[in-house]
Amino acid sequence: MMLDTSNTTDTLSDFLRRPLTVRGREIPGRLFLAPLSKLGNTAFREQVAGYGGYGLLFSEMCWARSVPCGNGHDQGGFMWREDEDLGELVCQIFGNDPEAMGRAAAIIQREGFFGVDINFGCSVAAVCRKQCGAALLRTPDIAEAIVAAIRKAVDIPVFVKFRTGWEDRPDHAVALARRFEAAGADALTFHPRVAPDRRTRPPKWAYIGEVKSAVSIPVFGNGDVFDRADCARMIATTGCDGVALGRLALAKPWVFGEWTGAFTPDADIYRTCARQLTRRLERYYQRTTALRRFMRYAAYFSANFLYGHTLYARLHRAQDMDAVRDTLERFFDIAPEVVKRPNMNRFR
Repeated sequence: MMLDTSNTTDTLSDFLRRPLTVRGREIPGRLFLAPLSKLGNTAFREQVAGYGGYGLLFSEMCWARSVPCGNGHDQGGFMWREDEDLGELVCQIFGNDPEAMGRAAAIIQREGFFGVDINFGCSVAAVCRKQCGAALLRTPDIAEAIVAAIRKAVDIPVFVKFRTGWEDRPDHAVALARRFEAAGADALTFHPRVAPDRRTRPPKWAYIGEVKSAVSIPVFGNGDVFDRADCARMIATTGCDGVALGRLALAKPWVFGEWTGAFTPDADIYRTCARQLTRRLERYYQRTTALRRFMRYAAYFSANFLYGHTLYARLHRAQDMDAVRDTLERFFDIAPEVVKRPNMNRFR
């Protein structure tokens, strides 16, 4: 489905609001919160949910062996709030044992999540050393076995998030996509970078189009979408079925509502958003954990401002959340200059 970019804003909003069916279940839109380790947490998801406009939310990355510990195991990331609608949430898990991944998926289904997402994209050294995440792209037989084990264990939609691989070969990504579909995946989220590339070079969006053409299931594009024009161009040039936002969502949690017309941000949105998130983090985490989570978020939030490096440095000197809130108030006392496109130096 190609996007007509002749009237970008209206056409993009219409496309992003268009429902999509995955394994017989309807998703109300085509803009998604990508899974974000430590950042797509309970508090942040609540922040995003308040603005609306998303099709699905994805959880932070969860270690499959921690899932049996149940809700509240913050070290494993398997957490949700009491009033969270799990019917619009996909739980992402990582691991290297098909049986353990299948057991975790069965628990996720029992809890009522919309779906389960398999992480074959994380290239952080600590994850890859365990032969998890993107490391499994080197052993496609095991990756395929994991998809098949999860498909056997659940009836809910199965998503797969993956990268190009460890070499810059689109044919390898296409072959992986076909194997994942054959093993039972219902949708793919594809980030067209090689695993060793931690965003040092632009993603090759053309590869998204090749993956999309190779499979019959929905494919969501991911990678370097930082404004409306980027989003419209990715859809128009690749034919992807939807877009998963990561870093931009961290900088502007209201972006889903803004781009779909569900929410109109006012001039004070940056201040109110950051303050609300500090309170929500305190609600769900112990003080030191809440502060660490906010500092991760602050790197992306500060990218919105011309002098964001100053804000980030001041926030990092804060010893507790009260000091964070005081720093935010002083920074916003004089309206800071907002940049049209987030500062890429803060997005690394």
